[in-house]
Amino acid sequence: MKVIQIARSTPEIALELAELDQPRPGPGQILVKVHAAGVTTTELGWYPSTHTTSGQERLRAVPGHEFSGTVAALGEGASGFSIGQPVFGMNDWFQEGAMAEYCLTLPWSIADRPACLTHVQAATVPIGALTACQGLFEKALLKPGERVLIHGGAGGVGLFAVQLARLHGAHVIATTSADTLELVRELGAHQVVDYRTARFEDVVEGVDVVFDTAGGETRERSRTILSRDGRLVSIAADGEMTTNPEVRKAYFIVEPNREQLNQVAGMLCDGRLRTFTKAVLPLDRAAEAFQGKLGHGAGKIVISVAEDAEPAM
Repeated sequence: MKVIQIARSTPEIALELAELDQPRPGPGQILVKVHAAGVTTTELGWYPSTHTTSGQERLRAVPGHEFSGTVAALGEGASGFSIGQPVFGMNDWFQEGAMAEYCLTLPWSIADRPACLTHVQAATVPIGALTACQGLFEKALLKPGERVLIHGGAGGVGLFAVQLARLHGAHVIATTSADTLELVRELGAHQVVDYRTARFEDVVEGVDVVFDTAGGETRERSRTILSRDGRLVSIAADGEMTTNPEVRKAYFIVEPNREQLNQVAGMLCDGRLRTFTKAVLPLDRAAEAFQGKLGHGAGKIVISVAEDAEPAM
């Protein structure tokens, strides 16, 4: 099968197209024929992309940890799914990703693909939607009526965070760029700040929750506008290896969750949630997707793996 691998992690990360044997599912595993894989542009620099759980260097890892496809084979003891069933989901970060014609996954990491979405559309959902759910409701314990500031409101995570926070009854404030201000308002933000022309701390105060996707200076400036009992959660990559206890407390990593995927699928198909695709590229152009040169539009970049997923640009 064709697969994208991290060919070099130093001095700079490089990706290459390779040929590998198709994997076979072990006990409890599911083999998925990948139709489309979502791109998390910062993933290549994350610790799990180049290391194992024991800390050893991990060579030639496969990126792309969210996907949509069909069940191709079931390992012994794997239940709840059938051959040919359309599914979508995400793999744990230390597992191989889905920028390949086939990937292995686990039953609790996937759910029925929303019938209202194409494979490409479905591949934009798992990481963004689960991150928003877990960050807002499990980590920050957001309550109806609270004020929440979401940085990067038009990003792959921010789009879902804005919508879910508004559906939850929160007062939503979001930062974004000028070209997506109206879209973020349309998705439910009560107040939108163009981060290129205004400092959010000059126009926002008394926030109960900050959902940080940027890290660094933005995260630290955000602390100044928190209410007395305010909470800050962060998914910014610079929080992964830091020794700063405040940053470690705020930082979290999304985890697979089948139940939440099913809930999100229902909201997508009844119109309460929307998802967006920024660009679609074929597998042999996957490296371009990680270079940050495809503009600042809303949504995610997707790699179209199977010919029937959706035409690439």
